[in-house]
Amino acid sequence: MKAKNNSYRKNFALIISFMVLISVSLVLALILGYKLTKKYIENEFSALKIDVLEKTIAPYNTLFQNKIPEISFYQGFLDSTSAEKYADTVLKNYPFVEKILFYDAQVSNHHIEDGLRIGNFSVGIKKLYQFGANIKQKDKTIFDGKHPGTLSLSSGDEFNKISLKLASYIETADTTKALSSEQIFRVFYSIVNNKISYMNIPRRDDIKIYQDLMFKKLPPSPFYEQDVFSFELNPQKLKIINNHPELYQFITIKPLSYDPILEKPNLITTDIALPGAFSDYKMYFGSEPGFLGKEVNHRFYPIGVAVFMVYLILAFITFLIYRNLNINQKLFSLQYDFINNLTHEFKTPVSVIKIAGNNIKNSKELSDKERNHYGKILDEEADKLNDLMNKLLSFTQIENKAIKINYQEINLEVFAQNAIDAFQLKYPDYEIHLEIKKLKTFSTDPVLLNSIFHNLIENAYKYANEGQKDLKICIYKEKKDIVFSFKDRGIGIEAKELNHIFKKFYRIQNKYNQQGSVGLGLAFCKELVNFMNGKITVKSKIGKGSEFEVTLPYEK
Repeated sequence: MKAKNNSYRKNFALIISFMVLISVSLVLALILGYKLTKKYIENEFSALKIDVLEKTIAPYNTLFQNKIPEISFYQGFLDSTSAEKYADTVLKNYPFVEKILFYDAQVSNHHIEDGLRIGNFSVGIKKLYQFGANIKQKDKTIFDGKHPGTLSLSSGDEFNKISLKLASYIETADTTKALSSEQIFRVFYSIVNNKISYMNIPRRDDIKIYQDLMFKKLPPSPFYEQDVFSFELNPQKLKIINNHPELYQFITIKPLSYDPILEKPNLITTDIALPGAFSDYKMYFGSEPGFLGKEVNHRFYPIGVAVFMVYLILAFITFLIYRNLNINQKLFSLQYDFINNLTHEFKTPVSVIKIAGNNIKNSKELSDKERNHYGKILDEEADKLNDLMNKLLSFTQIENKAIKINYQEINLEVFAQNAIDAFQLKYPDYEIHLEIKKLKTFSTDPVLLNSIFHNLIENAYKYANEGQKDLKICIYKEKKDIVFSFKDRGIGIEAKELNHIFKKFYRIQNKYNQQGSVGLGLAFCKELVNFMNGKITVKSKIGKGSEFEVTLPYEK
C-alpha cells in the first residue's frame, strides 16, 4: 500500500497565476495610461488655443473697450495737437495700430460739399489728419477744408458711414433715456476689416439740438464740434503670447485662406478665428508629432512610475507570500520530522525501561549481578530521557530569555578535563586531547559552557567512523576573545549543508541519522553561544573531519 504523503500543501500555481495577472495588469495599465495621456494632450491641443487667443488679443480688447472711448471725454474739442498726443500714446502702447485718421468734424444746418446732409442736418469735415510711425510732419494733414472736392473716396466713404449712423440715430433718438451699451456700439462704432472708426458720443443736449437742426427750418446755426477717429490695424503685428509652449510649437496669424498643410503636411494643426476687426484672419497652431510625443512622455512618466511602483509592491507582497509558504513548508517538514524523531527518542528508552521493568517484575529472584545490570539499564535510559527533556526545556528558556548568565571564575583545565573524563568513562574508545595555551581561568557560566562542551564532544563521537573516534580540544586567547576549538576526524559535512546545520530541527540526511536525531544539538549550541554574546563557526571537509570554533568575550 502506498504511504500517505504528509507534506505541507502550498499552491504555487495560484501564486504564479497572481503574478501573471498583475504583470498583464501592469502592461494593460501602462498601455491604457499612455493612450489616455495622449488623448488628453490631443484634447488640450484643441481646447487651450482659446487661452492663447485671449492672452494675445488682450491688448486689442483694452484698446477697444478702454482706450478708444476716451475720445468722448473731449466732447469734440480735440485739435490737431491734442489729437496727435492721444494718437502717440495709442501707437506706442498698441503696436498693431499702424495708422490713425483724425476727422475734425462739425455739425450744422449749413450746406456742405465734403460730408453728409440729410434734410437740414449736415455733418462735414473741417480737417483730416493722419498719424503713424513713418508719417512725416508735412504729410500729417491730408485735407484742410480749404480745397473742397480733394477728399479721397476711401476717407470720405468711411466718414459718411459713421455720419449716416449718427443721423439715423438722431432721427429716432429718445433723449429722455440714457444710451445703452448696445446703442453705443451700433451707432458710434464702425468696424470693418482691419479698421475701427469711432465718433465721440454727444451729450443729450447736443442730441436735442441736432434733432432741431434736422427737423426744423432754422436760421444758419453755429458749428458744433464732433471728433471721428479711424484706427487702421495690422493683426500680424499682434504679439503672440504662447502660454502653453509645451503644446504649441508654432503659432502664426494668417488670412482665412491660408492652409498650413501646404507648407508642412505632417504638422498637427488647429486654428481659431480672430474677433472684431481681425475677423478676416485666423490664429494657426501647429506642432510636429515628435514635439507632442515628448509632452505625452513627460506627463506619462509619473503615471508609469506610479503604476510600476504599485506593481513592485504587489510583486513584493507575492514574494513575501511565497517565502512565507516556503518557510511554512520547511517548518512543517522539520516539525514533522521532529515529532517522529522525538517520538523515537522517547520510545527507545521507554521501551528499554519497560522491558527491564517487566523482567524485574516477572523474575522470582534476582541475583546481585542481574540487579546491578537492570539498575544500570534503568539509570542510563532515565539519564537519556532526562537529558532530552532538559535540552528541550533549556532551548525554550534561552529563546524566551527566561534565564540569566551566572558568571563564575573557573579553572579552564579542571573544567575541560572533567568534561572529557565524563565522556571517556561513557565511551572508552573515545580519544580526546586537550591543549590550553597560556590561559588558566575564565569568567563564565559553567553550566551553559558545559552544555556547549557536551553537545560538541558528543556530536564529534557520533559522526565518526570506527577507529577514528578522535577529538582535539584547543583553548586559546585571540585579541579580546577566548576561542574553544573542537577538531575531529569524522565523516565531515558537505559545503551545501554548512549554512543549515545550526537551524532548529534540521538534520543532515545520511546513514548516521537513520536511527533518529531530533536536530537540536547544534541549534542548541548556537543559541547558547549567541546568548553568551559569542559566535560559533565551522570548517569541514568530507572524509577528513570538521572543526567547530566557539568564540566568547574574554574581557568584559
